[in-house]
Amino acid sequence: MTQIDYYLAPQSPWVYLAGTRPAEIAARHGARLVYKPLDAAQLFPRTGGKVRAERHPSRNEYSQQDRARQARKLGLKLDQAPLFGAANPAPAAYAIIAAQAAGGGDIAALVAGFGRALWAEGRDISDDEVIRATLQTAGFDPAVADRGLLMAAETYAANLEDAVARGVFGVPFFVVGDQKFWGQDRLDDLDLFLAGKL
Repeated sequence: MTQIDYYLAPQSPWVYLAGTRPAEIAARHGARLVYKPLDAAQLFPRTGGKVRAERHPSRNEYSQQDRARQARKLGLKLDQAPLFGAANPAPAAYAIIAAQAAGGGDIAALVAGFGRALWAEGRDISDDEVIRATLQTAGFDPAVADRGLLMAAETYAANLEDAVARGVFGVPFFVVGDQKFWGQDRLDDLDLFLAGKL
């Protein structure tokens, strides 16, 4: 079975805009999608990038316009300055890792739920109640993140090292064998590649 490694950060607006499409593409091609949440704030400087606060204003202005266009195209609400935009993303990432290990729910819905909570609903994805509610809505035991905390923290750090070693430099990022696809705007290319058309 083909495996798609999906490197993501739950606070990324681009991961939010990707939504459940990665899972839909994987299902269409009978591929296994493995979610690999990581610390994007550490990934960027290690791979030649900069966090948003350190980028030139022209880059940030363009990115803001592009996010708004993509959200409209996808029919998604997007608050460009979310109330909890600076919240620590690690607890949500840990929940994704623990839920994936435990099974029994819908990981795609969980990832999309964290994105929606932050970018469309003004909620804090580092808050225990938000995490538990998002887990439950996606069909997971709300306590799964508590039970898997240590394993999730270790995996979160390992995912960063794995990403750097494999040439990942942003999120969302998809790796299939030696083929790499960066950004939610390359999901069509991933789909075509899996279909043998690219």
